[in-house]
Formats: sequence, C-alpha cells, structure tokens
Amino acid sequence: MQQPIRILHLLYCMDRAGAETMVMNYYRNVDKSKVQFDFLLTRDGKSDFDDEILSMGGRIYHIPGLSFSNPFKYLNSLKAFLNEHPEYKIIHSHTDCKSTIPLWVAKKQNIPVRISHSHTSSTGGGVQGIIKSIVKKPIKKVATNYFACGEAASKFLYGQTSDENDKIKIIPNAIDAAAYSYNPETRKRIRAQFNLEDKFVLGHVGRFATPKNHEFLIDIFSAVHKKNPDTALLLVGEGELTDKIKEKVSALNLSDSVVFAGLRDDIPDVLQAMDLFVFPSLFEGLGIVAIEAQAAGLRVICSDAVPKEANISGYVSYIPLSKSADEWASEVLKLSGGYTRENTFELVKKANYDIKESAKDLQDFYLALYN
Repeated sequence: MQQPIRILHLLYCMDRAGAETMVMNYYRNVDKSKVQFDFLLTRDGKSDFDDEILSMGGRIYHIPGLSFSNPFKYLNSLKAFLNEHPEYKIIHSHTDCKSTIPLWVAKKQNIPVRISHSHTSSTGGGVQGIIKSIVKKPIKKVATNYFACGEAASKFLYGQTSDENDKIKIIPNAIDAAAYSYNPETRKRIRAQFNLEDKFVLGHVGRFATPKNHEFLIDIFSAVHKKNPDTALLLVGEGELTDKIKEKVSALNLSDSVVFAGLRDDIPDVLQAMDLFVFPSLFEGLGIVAIEAQAAGLRVICSDAVPKEANISGYVSYIPLSKSADEWASEVLKLSGGYTRENTFELVKKANYDIKESAKDLQDFYLALYN
C-alpha cells in the first residue's frame, strides 16, 4: 500500500487561533491516505489541537523559537531537524513575514517545495513591525510557492495580487459550512447556558490581542448598553489582554452584561446564540470569523480594516475605525429590532469557502507539487 505524502507545517503553536484553525479545517478534510500533515512548532508545551492531530496520524515536533538575541540556536535546530527528516519534500510555513528565515534554511537544505503562506495584512507596527518589514523582503527569493488567505494578505507579503503573479495562490479560509447553518434549537440551548434568553446579544470571537481591538469593542458595547440596557456582549477567546479587558468591563460597571466564554470548541453552536457579530479589528488578512458568522446567518458590523472580500453574503456592514464608539453604537442599534436569520450554506459554497471542495483542491495541489 502506497504511503501518504507528508507535508511539514511550520507554526508557533497549534492553539485555537485563526491560522491554526484554518490549517485544522483543511487537515480534517483531506484524504489522509494520500496526504498527511505534520507540525514543527517553536513553542514548548501542549497546544489545544495536539490530541486531535495525533488521533488523525499527524506528528508533532518542537524546536527552539527564533530569538534575535540568539538566532543561531533556531537556525541550527531547524537545519538539524531537516537533516534528520529527509522525508519532507514540501514545507508549508504559516509564520507570515518570518517565513523568510525557515524557508531560507530549507532552500539551503535543498527542500524542493517551500510554501510561504500569508495570513495577515499588517506588521502590527512598532519595533517588531519594522523588523518584520525588513525580514519579509526576500520572501519571494526563498519560497517556491506563494499562498495567501486573501488579496490584501497577498499584497502585504508579496507586493502583488494573484492577478498580478500566477505564482500566488489564494487559499480560502474555508469552513464546514453545513455545521454553521442556523439552528433555532441550538440557539435556544446556548442562550440558556449563558442566561441570555431575553437579551439582544452582540458577539465576538477572537484572541484577546491588540489586532482584535477589544478595548474599542467594549467602548462600543458601553455606548449600546447605555441606550438599550437589554443588551449583552458574548466574548469568545482568550489571550494576553484578557485580564486588562475584564478590568475595563468592571470599571464601566458592565460585568453583569458581558460574558467571557473563554476558549470553546463549539464555535458553530455559540454563533447561533448571537444576534449581531461586531468585528472592529485593527487589521485582518481576511477575517475568517466574519465568514463563520455569515455562515450562521448573522449580520456583521466590522471595521474598514477587514478586507471587502470577507463580505460573501451581502450581510456585512463596514464602518471606519475613525468613527466614534457612539457612531458604531448607532449602527448596531439599527439591527436591535431583529431580522430573519437565513440559511446561507449556498452563499458560502458559491464563494468557495466550503471546506469540502477547498480541501480537495489543496490536496491535489500538494500531490501535483510532490510528483
């Protein structure tokens, strides 16, 4: 029996975040008798998806992370790993700007297929942003294939769109669209779980980190709540800013109206409980949770930093980040009277965001590259 080809994915960890969730969606849906995913991670310790990866036959390896105070530790560890594992002919890096470095090592080690995958549209600013801007410049010289989650992410990392360079392949952050279809019974169950039965529920899913702009989200909800006390905010996720956001919620006397749901493995169900998805990100490569929200039949209000291609249903409204929290709140309250939740499965599928077809496309692409 022919063994599956093995693709080595490079990431920091495999927790429940955007790029990681996207990789897992594809992994669950490829034919694992033909293609297997393995993971080389630079964070020690167990990640959220480790058990599932191992259950599907994937392998997980760890090497020290890249440190600018001692980069040779990372470089030498990666070189040694690739020497010990000649079975990997395809390396797929999800580390955005920093992909330049591992793919340069892979090129030196004569790995024939070196995929760079852009998941963002900004360096994030600051000193780290300056460093990333410098590091990303040689990416097209060390990668053999250029992937991106959308055209904004492509333009950011490669300086071109897929229309301008046929080496660039847009890999949609596809989802199991059927799993998100609106279900009134699921909605009732989750709302009861969080004591939200009689509330107009604003929702957000995302890591508590600067790009997701939770502080402004709390300001928006505060403005909404002052005008309509029968509102609640349901926040899904964790991160380095969780405690700071909890402190802000407490200071604004909103603790009884804001639910911190933490990490969840039932996002399709939790989305059913929401009435409106609010997404004021500072930047996004695409914004996969906006796609998921639309798949659940939700209206979405998001910042103008979210790429327009995220609007696959016509149910997305864009508001400039320059607008005040009160102005955002006015737009939110326009939908507080309710609307009909529709089954958007066909819209998601038509926009090529259904994982069944997208996974087959990526699988065939890997096989063609390998052969």
